[in-house]
Amino acid sequence: MATVTKVLRGGSLVTPEGVFAGDVVLEGQRIADVVPGGLDAAQLDGCEVFDVAGCWVFPGFIDAHTHMQCWTGMDWTADSFETGTRAAACGGTTTIVDYATQDRGMTLTQALDAWHERADGTCTANYAFHMAIADWNEHTRQEIDLMRDAGITSFKTYFAYDHLRLDDAQTMEVLEAIKPFDGILCVHCENGTLVNELQRRVFERGITGPEGHPLSRPDECEAEAIGRLMYLSHLTGARVNVVHCSTELGLEEVRAAREHGVRAMLETCPQYLLLDDTRYLERGEDGFAGAKYVMSPPLRKPTDVAALRRAVLAGEVDQISTDHCSFNLHGQKDRGRADFRKIPNGGPGVEHRPALVMTTFEDDLGPMEFCRLLSTGAAREFGMYPRKGALAAGSDADVCVWDPAARWTIGAATQHQAVDYTPYEGFEAHGRARLVFVGGELVARDGEPTGAKPGTYVARS
Repeated sequence: MATVTKVLRGGSLVTPEGVFAGDVVLEGQRIADVVPGGLDAAQLDGCEVFDVAGCWVFPGFIDAHTHMQCWTGMDWTADSFETGTRAAACGGTTTIVDYATQDRGMTLTQALDAWHERADGTCTANYAFHMAIADWNEHTRQEIDLMRDAGITSFKTYFAYDHLRLDDAQTMEVLEAIKPFDGILCVHCENGTLVNELQRRVFERGITGPEGHPLSRPDECEAEAIGRLMYLSHLTGARVNVVHCSTELGLEEVRAAREHGVRAMLETCPQYLLLDDTRYLERGEDGFAGAKYVMSPPLRKPTDVAALRRAVLAGEVDQISTDHCSFNLHGQKDRGRADFRKIPNGGPGVEHRPALVMTTFEDDLGPMEFCRLLSTGAAREFGMYPRKGALAAGSDADVCVWDPAARWTIGAATQHQAVDYTPYEGFEAHGRARLVFVGGELVARDGEPTGAKPGTYVARS
């Protein structure tokens, strides 16, 4: 069957060179042309034309921090790759980077095979993998080059969670192993030893509900771990990525390290820019509504929210991802009703990230800044640019047509994430993905899926 050329006509195109009116031409799985001012009418003969006047045309958004169809030590996440990438696409995200995770006693190759088995053939959006390392040994070290050959150039380690965390020497060795090809290490920065002890103390004080969660993971636990990572990066010269930064103290550690030449990338998430720790005191759902916000790191003080928002505006944040790790309130999180330590950690967000970010910063940032935070930053950081993250001839035909005039309300009843709540219930969103293309195929229109599943694995270099 002959490929039909698609033309996105009359939008405001968000390109590496700036924003201008014009047309985008899609042929097969690639962007064939970006035409300032637009094509002549005669050039549209035989094309499928989409009128996108009044819309911003972005390269497809990238969520570089998700956990789909994953066992977290407590339970399986609610979203599979099928449901999670469908929801992502409905919101304008055309590529996720998920954390394939090596369990203790498992090889990296086995972990990668398991994630491919879960994802391949099921996805609406494209998918790449970071490789999370939980069992560092000589065999794991030898597999690093195999991962690189498989298109994985970013890795993850943890300073918290007993079943996942590595010690400082092991973390240093991982950094040394990935430095030769300029790999990047993403790190969950919380001091796990302190968290374990503080959880015990908080529970023994009789605080058993969700409000115990932030008390047991104070900002010092994050900042100390970020500082430790900064020194390990300085020692080895390897690149690092501080994931889900949630505190002003942690932000200050990154700033100080950058002053000394540390190559530290910085990620934060919508929840740390919009929500604060008063949510743990919510008394709905039979007094257990605060469990919706049990994620690690936890929601923080309003002063932390303000500090991170200032950092976004100052250009200090490289990308905003979600840490999408969904668990149902009923049947999963409520297993910890008598003990906050047993509430599965994580929350949903992959569907709503673009709308949340563009609404909350609509008076302060423009389309170029949104493009960097939601697409280009992650593409550059993780070895996908300009194949992804650029609206340019030759780039992949992953495109989000964004209608800034749309008005709608986020709610669990209408979302596509396979979870029974959203932390953003009732949020009045300004702007919505009108059309979303993955590999040149229309996968979502006005927030609803078309049923196409063209998502493919993204090997990175």
